[in-house]
Amino acid sequence: MKIKIVLLLISVFFSCKDGDAVSSTKTEEKFMLSAVDISTYPEIRENAISFFDVNNKQKDFLEILKENNVNVIRLRLWVNPKDKHSGFEEVKEFSNELKNKGFKILITVHYSDTWADPSRQEVPENWKNISFEALKDSVANYTKKIISEINPEYIQVGNEINSGFLHPQGNINSNPNQFKSLLNVAISSIRNESKSTKIILHYAGLDGSDWFYNQVKDLDYDIIGLSYYPIWHGKDLQNLENTMLNLGNKYDKDVFIAETAYPFTLEWNDWTNNVVGLESQLILPEFPATEKGQKEFLTKIKQISTNSPKSIGFCYWGAELISWKGNQSENGSSWENQALFDFNNEVLPAITVFQTEN
Repeated sequence: MKIKIVLLLISVFFSCKDGDAVSSTKTEEKFMLSAVDISTYPEIRENAISFFDVNNKQKDFLEILKENNVNVIRLRLWVNPKDKHSGFEEVKEFSNELKNKGFKILITVHYSDTWADPSRQEVPENWKNISFEALKDSVANYTKKIISEINPEYIQVGNEINSGFLHPQGNINSNPNQFKSLLNVAISSIRNESKSTKIILHYAGLDGSDWFYNQVKDLDYDIIGLSYYPIWHGKDLQNLENTMLNLGNKYDKDVFIAETAYPFTLEWNDWTNNVVGLESQLILPEFPATEKGQKEFLTKIKQISTNSPKSIGFCYWGAELISWKGNQSENGSSWENQALFDFNNEVLPAITVFQTEN
């Protein structure tokens, strides 16, 4: 009898161990980002603009996104903008609203009072003419505030930081060590405040991306973020796919298309010059500037951004940028023909790309 009990206990023990082994081999399914950047929407909403769903039924803008399976909202954050838009309080309030609607939040921190991109990385006015140590303290405290008060699921440390950020002290070319030191300060602030927020380092384009990510290979971040616009970054989608695959494998990071967009027309709906307005800026004949062409371009982007082990999705930039200031405006939207809503504010067929399961 004692022998049977011992054998039974041994059997149970090894069964549990086997069960544990099976359990430990199960991997959590990777979350795929189907994101849109709608940073200007709080300003647009103040103008009482109506939006319409695929059935041309008037509906809440955010509800249209939600019902089409957009799962992440990307928002830019400026330190002290000239008005409240994209400032801390607006972004915090909007983020809370979005979270309550079930969206995850991605904050792209420009570390500037205005647009930051490869050609412009201006130090905030209040941070100018201070020592490097004081600048690091400012970055640390500001980043800590973002995580503690907004607590996004994803955060970009800088926006399109090909040339570094917080110039001149954080210029990657002239001050590479200070650039990495500033990044490290921001990253440490994030890690100290949150164990779950994913950190993105964001590079615009494909050329030079390997060199850039080699410079930051020793830093503690999670995701490679790339901007891809045919007008600026080439029309070779195979090059995009190869670059994402190579970067992900070489640096063992997830890879995300942080910004992309494509026109549904070359026409205009206000008197503001559009960024894209010529056929020479398109990928032809595959993707003409039509509603179908926009949808097929985004379908291809989604395929590229989800079909390799390291790829985790895409973000459509300027989804909301209709000509909200009226069709006579000369300082309205330069992105109206690349929004995800047409000139009647009806959502375009490209929105259905977000509906498809990854």
